[in-house]
Parts: sequence; structure tokens; C-alpha cells
Amino acid sequence: MAPSAPSSSTPEFQMSKKPLGFYANVLKHKDGLIQLLAMTGILLLSCRSLGQKYRINNLQEDTTALKQEHETLVDRMKNIKRSLLHEASLESTGLFASRLRLLFSDED
Repeated sequence: MAPSAPSSSTPEFQMSKKPLGFYANVLKHKDGLIQLLAMTGILLLSCRSLGQKYRINNLQEDTTALKQEHETLVDRMKNIKRSLLHEASLESTGLFASRLRLLFSDED
């Protein structure tokens, strides 16, 4: 037969024990929480730094590709100018060639 009333040998504070609240639990384990927050911050900064590193590498590759494309376009422009001047020099009057030389000398 189970006793219906609590025995006198059991203290009452053990029966009314409530779980700690959130803030009380945080205060109890504040060192661990501070370490967790610090490690999380370091991890986030590391991820950000890694992302920036890859972005810098991609931008350097883009810069190299754009420089090569610029050099190619400059060479194409020189070839076009040279061929236009050559074709203009074949004209008998020379008027077209002198006009082209005048235009191209303004660009250089």
C-alpha cells in the first residue's frame, strides 16, 4: 500500500524543485556561453575572409583576361588602321590617304 501523504522524512524543497529559467541557466554557464560566442564569431570571420580571398582571386583573373582582351583589341585597331592606310595609298589622288592620316594622327 502506497502512502497517500508525503512522509515527514522527505524535505519539501526537493518536491517543489523547479527547473532553472533561461537567464538563470545562462548565468550559471556564462563561461561556456562566452566561449561559444567567441568561437562562433571567429568562425564567421574566417568564412568571410575565405569568401573575400576567392573573390580577390576571381577579380585578378578577370583583370588578366581584360588586359589580354585590351591588347588584342589594340592590335586589331592597329591592323585596321594599317590596312586602311595601305588601301588609301593605292588611290591615285592621295586625298583619301591624307584625310586618313589626319584622322589617325589625332587619335595617337
